[in-house]
Amino acid sequence: MFRILVAEDDESTRLLMCEVLRQAGYEPCPARDGVEALEVMEHYQCDLAVVDITMPRMDGIAFTQTLREGNCDLPVLMVTARVTQEDKRRGFRAGTDDYMVKPLDEEEMLWRIEALLRRYRSTAERRLTVGTTVLDRRALQVITPGGTEQLTAKEFMLLYKLLSYPRTLFTKRQLIDDIWDLDSTVDEHTVEVYISRLRDKFRGNSDFEVRTIRGFGYMGIPLEDKNEKK
Repeated sequence: MFRILVAEDDESTRLLMCEVLRQAGYEPCPARDGVEALEVMEHYQCDLAVVDITMPRMDGIAFTQTLREGNCDLPVLMVTARVTQEDKRRGFRAGTDDYMVKPLDEEEMLWRIEALLRRYRSTAERRLTVGTTVLDRRALQVITPGGTEQLTAKEFMLLYKLLSYPRTLFTKRQLIDDIWDLDSTVDEHTVEVYISRLRDKFRGNSDFEVRTIRGFGYMGIPLEDKNEKK
């Protein structure tokens, strides 16, 4: 079941939207403004946000900007009582994905949510998230709050493989077969060199580490558990 965040300051509109979503098979998470919406996201993993553009404390534009500045790619459907070119410009520059104008057509809202979720799933399949770190397979980049690291194809494939199967031991021969295929010039020393490069590039990363299992191979370790952190 997809969980949909609904940030709307008008109580009757918020209740109606939540009921429409519930009947359509979604799990709605209501919030009265952007501040409360961020608090909801601290406790629940949401798949999409439907956000009113005009709200007290934190409006829809500021809420969306906060998400994007925090490297969060949650799809956002912005809702507004009126939409001008300036509204659209501000919204899209902030990072919103789509717009709807009030009064809402309930069926259209569900169509737009379905389309955004479908697009997001397609994009998510090309990304791997470990804590606050995102591995973008299409761009061969590792994105962290501290910046973006561009990797070579083989570096990225090696790191992606290890983190896609956390705490799974891979021998050097398995990694060679999976990543370098039938390249006869590659040996186990090549894997060691690439692992060393990755460690140098992500030595300060607090979300994961590449651990050596001496005599066997390597393992990607997510560090969400404090006991794993050193």
